[in-house]
Parts: sequence; C-alpha cells; structure tokens
Amino acid sequence: MLTVGLTGGIGAGKSEVSRLLVASGAVLIDADRIAREVVAPGTPGLAAVVEAFGQEILAPDGSLDRPRLGAIVFADAEKLAALNSIVHPLVGARSAELAESASGDAVVVHDVPLLTENGLAPMYDVVIVVDASPETQLDRLVRLRGMSEEDARARMAAQATREQRLEIADIVIDNDGPLEGLRERVAEVWAELARTARDAE
Repeated sequence: MLTVGLTGGIGAGKSEVSRLLVASGAVLIDADRIAREVVAPGTPGLAAVVEAFGQEILAPDGSLDRPRLGAIVFADAEKLAALNSIVHPLVGARSAELAESASGDAVVVHDVPLLTENGLAPMYDVVIVVDASPETQLDRLVRLRGMSEEDARARMAAQATREQRLEIADIVIDNDGPLEGLRERVAEVWAELARTARDAE
C-alpha cells in the first residue's frame, strides 16, 4: 500500500485533483469529511467542542454552526489550536481505520488541508501539493465560492505559505491553468503512484 498525503492552499483545486485520483482508482480518505463526521450531532467530538466553545456554536437543530465557529477560531490562533486539539486526534483515528481496510497494492490518498501546518508530511510515503498562485486562489474563492475578498484573504493567511507547502512536496501539481492540463498532469502522477504501489507490494 502506498500512502499519499494530498494538500494545497484553499482555492488551489485540491478537491478536483482528489476527484480525478479517485476516478483513476485511488482510495480517498478525506480529512474534511471525516472532520464533519466526528463532530456530527450525538458524537463525543461535538460534546467536546461545545464544552470548549459554548452552546452558541450550535445551530437550532443541534448541529455544529460551522460559519459561527469558523468566525471565532480563524480570528484567534489560540482558539484554533484548541479546536484542532479536539478534532485532529478523532480524525486521525478514523483515517487509520479506513486505511487499514484498503487492499495491499492500493494507493491510499489522504486529503489533508492542514498537512503542512500540522507537520504531517513524515506520515506519508509521498506528499502531493496542488499549487496555484495566490492571485488564482483569491479569484476562485471570490468568484466561485462567493467569499468576500477580505474573508478570502483571511482564510489564505491562516494557512501555511505557498513556499512552506512546496518545501514538503514530493510531487507538485500546478493548477493555475485550464482543467484539461490538470487532467493530463493528474494522469501522469497517477501512473507514477500506481507503479510505485505495485513495486512496493
């Protein structure tokens, strides 16, 4: 089994790359999706978050009000660290469970937005960074996700710098251009990953 850490700044196009890798045959472990699962209503994770941040982070239906919690933690590094200390161990445990169920020659892609920030590169055989210029990221966040420019810049600033991400990359997928070019690059990367997984078995 080949374990791959996939990361990239917000708006770089990591979701599209993970979708293309899955279409090629990768097993995807999506840290964001798991992070939502571990704080779903009725979970110990949600209870711990409420204990740390108070009832006001709950929506009327008892689920986590993500925008409200985001507004609190993205503006305060200490609060963000407190949230991460609750959620990350839960995500790690669930990710390990999912990885163990994959076959021996599988390419298991861990989609981890904060891989760089949390020093997780050594956990993976290969680290792939989806890279786009800050201008491209900002344009996508404002144009495609409907964020205000101020909110988009704040989210980008809360993450590792482009240089920090590129420093830990074994493979860089440039996503500044059109989708067609991205598909070709991901196909090349997939061929390399699949070959390495077979050789490692």
